[in-house]
Amino acid sequence: MNQYAFLILPSHNRVYVDAAPALARAELAVLSAALPDAGIDRESVAEAVIGGVPYVTFEAGELSQRDAGLLANLSALYALFEVTGAAGNELLRPVPLRRLDRYDADLLTILKYPGKTNEQFTKLLLNVTLASSAFAGDLAAPGGRRLAVLDPLCGRGTTLNQALMYGFDAYGADIDARDVEAYAVFIRRWLKDKRLKHQADFAPVRRDRKVVARRLRAEFAATKDEYKAGDVQRLEVIETDTARVAEFFRAASADLVVTDLPYGVQHGSHAGGRAGGGPRAGDGGGPLARSPIDLLRAAAPAWARALRPGGALGISWNTLVARREDTAAALAAAGLEVLDSAPYRAFRHRVDQAITRDILIARKPAT
Repeated sequence: MNQYAFLILPSHNRVYVDAAPALARAELAVLSAALPDAGIDRESVAEAVIGGVPYVTFEAGELSQRDAGLLANLSALYALFEVTGAAGNELLRPVPLRRLDRYDADLLTILKYPGKTNEQFTKLLLNVTLASSAFAGDLAAPGGRRLAVLDPLCGRGTTLNQALMYGFDAYGADIDARDVEAYAVFIRRWLKDKRLKHQADFAPVRRDRKVVARRLRAEFAATKDEYKAGDVQRLEVIETDTARVAEFFRAASADLVVTDLPYGVQHGSHAGGRAGGGPRAGDGGGPLARSPIDLLRAAAPAWARALRPGGALGISWNTLVARREDTAAALAAAGLEVLDSAPYRAFRHRVDQAITRDILIARKPAT
């Protein structure tokens, strides 16, 4: 077995800096299951100080190009090294990394607003969800099928933008008209500023001569040649109640569902939802429900319907307003298999005085 160590990516969020090493260990433990070539020893994952600098370390076999490619996308990884030499006299050999990122980091960092989820954590949640699905291996297949990610509480698109960075298709829904409109303005401006070949529009959705939602649609590619060949990424966001996503997205159309449940102050769903053909989301429909458990119970069946068999759902939530057992029960009631082994129980961390965040991952049975 070889010894490896990676530097933790610097973060401007002080609280997240403190939690990052433990979260990185948990993320690596889950991701190791998607790395059959290397055979990472989960028990070896630890924190160590080398030359006065903190690292996360692990033991594994020889890293294949595929393994190194997947490890390169760890949310907290800044640089990866193979470690040789005795303790106190270690030598670090850089391991070449090939990240999935297709666009500049400003796709993730330009938008600043109250309540925005830390981009590093968003990447972690997407990574862990992907590693828990049946499709992690698709990333290593040249010319393989493009994965699709759905965020049914997408806000201003942090999860969608991370999915786009990876080259995935991205789909979202949110009930807040201001958030959807702000995201539509941002992404169209960003596409123009980057001079990417694209088509984009933001228009009402009408049924029976009534406006039932607004929809952002975009198609674009990283290069002109890809766009000309029809090798485009697709982005679609619906301004609607999250419990109604089944009305706008086909069954089994998403490989991953990744989202933040409301932490008690952001997002929501109208109690009980509404049948199709009702007024546009946000125009009445009863009081806005803020309870994450009530929302999850109402919306999880629609989210599960959108998942492809073998796909995975990843959510984060505030444990101070919802118990883990109740959150897991809501996902299980929607027909999903909750993954609750030790590596999945190591993500709980403090965000601020009012929020202690955790994640849950569930998988849709393959048959």
